[in-house]
Amino acid sequence: MKYLSVLAATFLLLASVAGALHATGQAAASTSATAAPVAINPLYTMPPTSVTAEQIASMQQQLSDWPQLGRYRDDNAQLPAPAPGEARVVFFGDSITDAWGRAKGTRFFPGKPYINRGISGQTTAQMLLRFRQDVIGLKPAAAVILAGTNDIAGNTGLATLPMIEDNYRSMTELAQANHIRVILASVLPVSDYPWHPGLQPASKVRALNAWLKSYAASSGATYLDYYSALSNAQGGMDSRLASDGVHPTPAGYTIMAPLAQQAIERTLAK
Repeated sequence: MKYLSVLAATFLLLASVAGALHATGQAAASTSATAAPVAINPLYTMPPTSVTAEQIASMQQQLSDWPQLGRYRDDNAQLPAPAPGEARVVFFGDSITDAWGRAKGTRFFPGKPYINRGISGQTTAQMLLRFRQDVIGLKPAAAVILAGTNDIAGNTGLATLPMIEDNYRSMTELAQANHIRVILASVLPVSDYPWHPGLQPASKVRALNAWLKSYAASSGATYLDYYSALSNAQGGMDSRLASDGVHPTPAGYTIMAPLAQQAIERTLAK
């Protein structure tokens, strides 16, 4: 139990450091949004004495492969190089990408040379660390990057909008340096997170999407606007499109698919 307490205390210290960085980042933020509750995984700020053995085990598992490079390592090794003339496209993201074609009732671009490299729960910081393995190494013509909502939810700690923007910049620059065209997808609308309620994320989503659109224009990337087609008056998604308000239903993906295809075609035609 002493070991568990030490590990829990380590997480608490990391959360405190993240909090200090967050305060510094907010003071110099280049992007602003309406003030909202601070987003950080509650597990990271619990008193060490209240953390259960199961929660410690979960944190240990996360730390053992924080970017989750093991998820697609074998699949990538078995994937052949793109055929001559084939325009491979990697969809890179979190659970919204991960579930596309894997959740019941969804289809992932049948007949297209598109590859799904989404991992549920991931933040842009984790995605940046696996970008070389799961995107660059697959030698695609283009990559569709959809991320950021888990950062706003605080899944892996505090993340200011400028921190999220920096991760997007790094992924874009890595892709372009390797002759991969970039499609930056808007963050999907969300008015609340079921696993971390009360964060009032809608304004932050709008602010991040405004930055993504501007950055895409200045960097030569393509902006893929899912948000406008899915958003309701509250800045979230209706239950028909996302039963939990976050993850698209088959009807939601049906709206997203042609938008993604159009963005891919525009991008490859450049």
